[in-house]
Amino acid sequence: MNIVIPMAGMGKRLRPHTLTTPKPLIEVAGKSIVRRLCEDINQVVGEQIEEIGFIIGDFGKEVEERLLQIAEQLGAKGKIYYQNEPLGTAHAVWCARESLKGKVTVAFADTLFDAGFAMNTEEDGIIWTHKVEDPSAFGVVRKNDDETINGFVEKPKEFVSNEAIIGIYYFKSGENLLSELQYLIDNNITKSGEYQLTDALQNMLDKGLKFKTNDVKEWLDCGNPAATINTNQRVLELKSGKEQLVSRDVKSNNSVIIPPVYIGKGVSISNSVIGPYVSVAEGCEINDCRIENTMIGKQCILSKSVIAESMIGNNVNIKSNIQRLSIGDYSVVEL
Repeated sequence: MNIVIPMAGMGKRLRPHTLTTPKPLIEVAGKSIVRRLCEDINQVVGEQIEEIGFIIGDFGKEVEERLLQIAEQLGAKGKIYYQNEPLGTAHAVWCARESLKGKVTVAFADTLFDAGFAMNTEEDGIIWTHKVEDPSAFGVVRKNDDETINGFVEKPKEFVSNEAIIGIYYFKSGENLLSELQYLIDNNITKSGEYQLTDALQNMLDKGLKFKTNDVKEWLDCGNPAATINTNQRVLELKSGKEQLVSRDVKSNNSVIIPPVYIGKGVSISNSVIGPYVSVAEGCEINDCRIENTMIGKQCILSKSVIAESMIGNNVNIKSNIQRLSIGDYSVVEL
């Protein structure tokens, strides 16, 4: 099994946090979004992951090395591909064409999930979906009476289906997918100037391949700060008792920690109440604070603050009674 992860987008809706860190490397409950995505897919597919192809922009060597380490931690070979122009979802996947062989899972790195199923890799293809109340804001699948997919509708104005496509796809034959992607590229078949993955999928259906759906229990968005904070909360709930979320070397003095929380290595906490739903990355110092439902980056110093529903970047220094904020790396707040 190979995994292909398009992640070249700029993550504009998550700024200022993505000005210094690519969105898929933002940490949720102590692990980057892309690492959690790879780990969770690995559990669902139930097969050895041979190769993980990351499709990125010009993110730099440090980011590339981190991605290769993620693949290595899963016992897979990591490969880096580049999408230098935003030419659509099909073009993004096509950029990793050397990895489109055998069984392939394509997963766009802007979402997490709680699957609740084991995937049948003998199907021709599987589109991961989630039932939503208002399908008009999503791409949805249209199905036959036998539950196989017969088409895709983008943001339907009239009800077609409530099964929204979450951005994860399985293909029994990566070669079949590559053939259809190449056809779109060679014949310049675009919509609004972009090559669309759903056009390739529709061509595969028209040629007789049978695609089905797997419906995830939860679809967790990381599109903007508020959504990412909510996702951090749910991941903490889901992983509590399954992962070591509080480092054993945390120094806590006259403080209360209310789970679920993630607290990284080398964190010092004094005269504070932390939690629930707080993630504190490594090397932070927290004094005289009350913090809940908040994500805090690495090497931050927080003093005399009451903070909730906030997202704080790396190397931030806060000495102020601020209750809610979204602040990027290397910022200082003193009031």
